[in-house]
Amino acid sequence: MNNGAGRRINGGVEEEDDEDDVNGDLDAWERTYTDERSWESLQEDESGMLRPIDNQALYHSQYRRRLRSLSSTAARIQKGLIRYLYIVIDLSKAASEMDFRPSRIAVIAKHVEAFIREFFYQNPLSQVGIVTIKDGVANCLTDIGGSPESHINALMKKLECSGDSSLQNALDLVDGYLNQIPSYGHREVLILYSALSTCDPGDIMETIQKCRKSKIRCSVIGLAVEMFICKHLCQETGGTYSVALDESHFKELILEHAPPPPAIAEFAVANLIKMGFPQRAAEGSISICSCHKEAKVGAGYTCPRCKARACELPTECRVCGLTLVSSPHLARSYHHLFPIAPFDEVPSSHLNDPIRKQKRNCFGCQQNLLDSGNKPGLAVVCPKCKRYFCLDCDIYIHESLHNCPGCDSFRHSKAATASED
Repeated sequence: MNNGAGRRINGGVEEEDDEDDVNGDLDAWERTYTDERSWESLQEDESGMLRPIDNQALYHSQYRRRLRSLSSTAARIQKGLIRYLYIVIDLSKAASEMDFRPSRIAVIAKHVEAFIREFFYQNPLSQVGIVTIKDGVANCLTDIGGSPESHINALMKKLECSGDSSLQNALDLVDGYLNQIPSYGHREVLILYSALSTCDPGDIMETIQKCRKSKIRCSVIGLAVEMFICKHLCQETGGTYSVALDESHFKELILEHAPPPPAIAEFAVANLIKMGFPQRAAEGSISICSCHKEAKVGAGYTCPRCKARACELPTECRVCGLTLVSSPHLARSYHHLFPIAPFDEVPSSHLNDPIRKQKRNCFGCQQNLLDSGNKPGLAVVCPKCKRYFCLDCDIYIHESLHNCPGCDSFRHSKAATASED
């Protein structure tokens, strides 16, 4: 019996080793399906029927964990609201590898598009530029600007991969552009690196120190393996370095750079910035656009200082250099200064308490917080106004609305009562 048991144990070990060898030969996108093992998440109810997998609860738990980690580090930290970011994309032959499905560059292009849109949504006063590395040469694909569509369209037309990658050439090019940025702007570089090496014409260590003196925060997301030079670059400039395990992990890593990062202590200097609020021109007006240097028909924006025309906001007037914004842009930037505190989870016993019958509905969408069969579902409560919310409203309030409806209604009713008195 012992020998048989020993053979079974040894056989089990050998089978596990064989399984590990098979998984080691799989690509990253294939391992995601192997590692999920979704059949192990199936559960049976009282009648023996299979229960559906509750992905919403899993997603919400991950969201709340991320929200708590951000709120614990965001208190009393100055953030850069006017950011000038260059996205450096590695288009060397390593970017055509197919360990990501269908290829690395396809995954990069897909999530860079989503990142650019999310970046401008969360940072309406900021600007972005794109730099590519191909054949050992760094090229500026788009100048720094505030139009997401122009960046996305230019990127989708230039996705060919060839040659080697040169990290030093990219840093030298970006440093030359960001040195022209005003002192109040926060200079950042996000490098999406696929290669396993860098082919540089000189000493890259000197280039890294030059970026540090220029107050440029460099962050790198690797798609292959961890590299010492990338890690050293991020440590010297105050950025972050991470390596993506698969496509979902890459999406999570790149979206972490959308919110404004904490300002570096030695560079966090308060500045007063002169801005202009331009008026929207009439629909049928004809004027020469200062952005494209051509006559255009239709609505635009008129600079309040020099009366020049601009197509989009926010932007910097090409004639007088005044920063042109609109009031909604300032309002969206304000949310990062005073974020909403994370809501507290509600114990299931509170929803079944007859004293709290009035709180069994979500204050936001008015849906019942009890599942079928009057079983308590997942809910959260605002620590200030004590209003109950469902999971969907919790995510919507913290990621899109940025205001608690319960607190706002309480302030409104309080103000109305004071006016009546």
